[in-house]
Amino acid sequence: MLHLDAALALEVDPLDYCANRLGLGQDLVLQRAADWAGLTFAARVPRTRPGSLVIDRIERLGEIRTIRAKLFEHEIVYSAPRFSDFLRLRLAARDPAFRSRFCVVPLASIRSELASTGADALLIEARQRLVRRWPNASGSVSAPRSRRIAFAVSMLLLMVFILAAPTLFEAAFLPIVAALLLIPALMRLWAAVSRRPPRSPPAMLSDAELPTYSVLVPLRDEAQMVPQLALAMRGLDFPPEKLRVHFIVEETSGATVDAVRRELSDPRFELIVVPDALPRTKPKALNYALPMVTGQFLVVYDAEDIPEAGQLRLAASTFAEQPDIGCLQAELVVDNADESLLTALFAGEYAGQFGLMLPLIARLGLPMPLGGTSNHFRVAALRGLGGWDSFNVTEDADLGVRLARYGLRTATIASQTGEEAPVTMRPWLKQRTRWMKGWMQTLIVHNGDWRQLLKDLGWRGFLGFQIYVGSMVLSAPLHTAFMLSLLIGLGAGGIGQPLDLLDLVAAVTFLIGYAGPALLVVMGLRRLGRRDLLLRQLALPLYWILHSVAAMLALVELVRMPHFWAKTNHGETKRPRRAVGAAAPSQAE
Repeated sequence: MLHLDAALALEVDPLDYCANRLGLGQDLVLQRAADWAGLTFAARVPRTRPGSLVIDRIERLGEIRTIRAKLFEHEIVYSAPRFSDFLRLRLAARDPAFRSRFCVVPLASIRSELASTGADALLIEARQRLVRRWPNASGSVSAPRSRRIAFAVSMLLLMVFILAAPTLFEAAFLPIVAALLLIPALMRLWAAVSRRPPRSPPAMLSDAELPTYSVLVPLRDEAQMVPQLALAMRGLDFPPEKLRVHFIVEETSGATVDAVRRELSDPRFELIVVPDALPRTKPKALNYALPMVTGQFLVVYDAEDIPEAGQLRLAASTFAEQPDIGCLQAELVVDNADESLLTALFAGEYAGQFGLMLPLIARLGLPMPLGGTSNHFRVAALRGLGGWDSFNVTEDADLGVRLARYGLRTATIASQTGEEAPVTMRPWLKQRTRWMKGWMQTLIVHNGDWRQLLKDLGWRGFLGFQIYVGSMVLSAPLHTAFMLSLLIGLGAGGIGQPLDLLDLVAAVTFLIGYAGPALLVVMGLRRLGRRDLLLRQLALPLYWILHSVAAMLALVELVRMPHFWAKTNHGETKRPRRAVGAAAPSQAE
């Protein structure tokens, strides 16, 4: 009775309580319940029936607890009953005919059978859900080759114009470059120097008040990360009966599938195997799993993530206090920042982006390009949006824009997730090229019908999207082109010759264009207490040149292979991973 009372106090199924809190696991708990009711128990549903699922049941696939299957020409009902169901089933089991046609199985077995039987339907839904729900908002429809080529040509012509301007048409040079460089730079300066008193933290929900939560962890060829990841998920401060962790693994990643299976003794964990099919992207895998989600809220984590233990509780409490919020972005912090110059620069970039820039965007109510991980969603809102764009390789930025177009607010929360930065140049360049390509796709897709975009976002949101997302693509190449153009201009005028007014204005523009992003990095690192990394930020001009290289490579991929996903290898760091530190002072913005 003590366990029953405790389960009822938490408002959870007593069977789930016993499986999690007593460490018995779902199989043993259901087997004992079946014995008590006089019913047959089987560890899994026999895979003996062909067929596919009806598409109109796909969205709620995870809620199905009973299926019918044929076994030796007899139809058998396989079910994972709840505690209350067993009270009725015990009475029904007095009928021998009922007992012969009914079998108790673990819920994971039913879900596995449903996923296997409905694999084709799930793949169709994963690839087409967004197009059906929101026509002209997917990279598969709204980023045709003609638009991608036009974007690439326009960007290259802009670079040529800036390089040629000092010697050919200097008078037209400064207004254009000033607008492209100074406005984003001033926005970053604003984020670097603005201060706002921290919001009072939300009242933390008790275990009984907490909603159900799902964690989605997409994996591909990352078997070595699974033990660390499983440990991090076990460390979450959340009632285990209300938590479901879905490891979403591509079927071609056999070693990763095996590694996850070794962790499935934890009742919170579940394996979802994604069939091999185009496009081979993270958002397609997330969309494939979305119908299996049963939580009221969900969060996405990457393979290398180590979130703070209280992040889910804080997110759920914030959602409860601010019902107009559709998404919460946690702060990403690089925890191998001192491993190399590249990781130090990456850490500075993240410190400014997630610690200062995104909170400002949230305060201004502008569309927020999300980070690819540690974003928390209301599941109903996410489904209403059509999920992720399976054909956008920076699905997080696209989804942040669609949230704003849907009228939902995105905020940040004062909880950190430890991230692993690429240690060497090759993986960094692959990752950054993919990000650049995805931001380009996002600009192309949402500007395909710019009048509708303006109507959805209003003037502030429309300009904010163009300035911020556009600057993510253009800033680094423009900085490099501008720097070269100044050198060309100085060379043409003769070194040591007095600078005229236009030269001085150009130099000031150049300095302000650098000062905004640089100060954002410095203030972000100071906020995190990482003054030890400040000296290394002197290499930022070289870092931005690397961004320019990534942008040029992204243009090539945008035209030739827009949906190619260059996978980032994790687990390369030699630094020991550990839980991140205390939360930063600012609350949901």
